[in-house]
Amino acid sequence: MSTVTGPDWFKSSYSSAQGDSCVEVAVADTAVHVHDSKDVTRPALAVGREGWGRFVRYAAAR
Repeated sequence: MSTVTGPDWFKSSYSSAQGDSCVEVAVADTAVHVHDSKDVTRPALAVGREGWGRFVRYAAAR
């Protein structure tokens, strides 16, 4: 019997130390998944890897 595991989620290094305002990200083969760590019952937002890269470059330039 094999075990199916979910994606490995990680928090932004900019998340607060109290853990009260965290965005978590999981990288998959074709997409990057993003969700609010305070409400994991909502589905994650899936963004194409290329689009995620553009977003990160844009945010880093600000």
